[in-house]
Amino acid sequence: MKILILAAGSRGDVAPYTGLGVRLRDAGHEVALAAPASFSGLVAESGLEFRGLPADPRAQAAGAQAAGTRVSGGSPGGTADLMRKASAFIQELGPGIADAAAAGADLLLFSTTTAPLGWHVAEALGAPSMGVYLQPVTPTGEFGPVMGGGRSLGRWGNRAAGRISLRVVDRLHTTAAAGLRARLGLPPAAARAVRRRQEASNWPVLHGFSTVLVPRPRDWRDGLDVVGNWWPHCPADRRLPAELDDFLRSGPPPVFIGFGSMGAGEGERLSEIAVEALRKAKVRGVLQAGWAGLSAVGDDVLAVGDVPHALLFPRTAAVVHHAGAGTAAAALRAGVPAIPVPVTADQPFWAGRIASLGAGTTPVPYKELTAGRLAEALRLAVGEPQYRERAAEAARRMEAEDGAARVVEEIEKKVP
Repeated sequence: MKILILAAGSRGDVAPYTGLGVRLRDAGHEVALAAPASFSGLVAESGLEFRGLPADPRAQAAGAQAAGTRVSGGSPGGTADLMRKASAFIQELGPGIADAAAAGADLLLFSTTTAPLGWHVAEALGAPSMGVYLQPVTPTGEFGPVMGGGRSLGRWGNRAAGRISLRVVDRLHTTAAAGLRARLGLPPAAARAVRRRQEASNWPVLHGFSTVLVPRPRDWRDGLDVVGNWWPHCPADRRLPAELDDFLRSGPPPVFIGFGSMGAGEGERLSEIAVEALRKAKVRGVLQAGWAGLSAVGDDVLAVGDVPHALLFPRTAAVVHHAGAGTAAAALRAGVPAIPVPVTADQPFWAGRIASLGAGTTPVPYKELTAGRLAEALRLAVGEPQYRERAAEAARRMEAEDGAARVVEEIEKKVP
């Protein structure tokens, strides 16, 4: 079967699909991954066919972060500005999804960000499709909307807020969806109406996160399943850079600090905070540059570029991260304590889940990050054994899950 996976967003929104794609290929399928052009190398390393999408993930991330206050004390971006940037990203994405699918596929797999436009493309092509989501966005009484941090408003309030959240998403897609349907020769249909149709048909969605963090909500409809993480592809012969390996061997396990796609333009400020906190807490550190461009020089700290979290995290004392879905899961999988520093979008939700497990400290909101607060969190995460014990327990439970295998199984069961 020819399978096309479509994913858009930051690295954490794309990288897990390389691992899923490789597992599908190993099961005998022809697999292509459509993603923003900046991830062509990432996809090529996995050996999958790459199809480019035009949307710029850095612009999307910058738009999302505009909703929150900068560490350095700037004013928050307005909601209207955030909506404009999200709408521009969506408008750019639609034609790219259509072009990627037109190159041929027997089955379309949509991420959370590509599904609202992908549904129209699947309809036009008459191709079966499934959701392969990294976030639980379907309304439930068990927690509030993920993009709102998951704060509970009670069962009725949670469901109502979840429905409102989806209406906002549909409204953002209205113009892009109308243009896409016209381009594809489809009759007009409101974005919200298409979503209702998908729900009524029990359109299948497989969620790639662990039940350790989010058990399947009991009030979800049939067709919505939580199967466990699918992890970014890491070649069997991949090794850490020699300089990093030497640093890890030269002393006690360091703390990892990285903010992924967050913090663009704040590298100098974040680097100063990180180094000062490490020295206050008297621990060594590895700083990952990320989109912020973290850097440091010293015997007790090393700055690195992109390295596989699966190889690095198990050799650290703790992980300071922005609580993106992928990084949060990778730290938990490694069995090491986390210090979540959530910025925006779904990050406060995952940060809260980690803390509720006892596998990480109380989240330090990005806008409140200081060297003093980070140093105190580091002392707790590294010095108090219960954090590592809870993280190790979560890792043992996650080990029993194989999200990619479940996706392969469900595809072969449901798609002729």
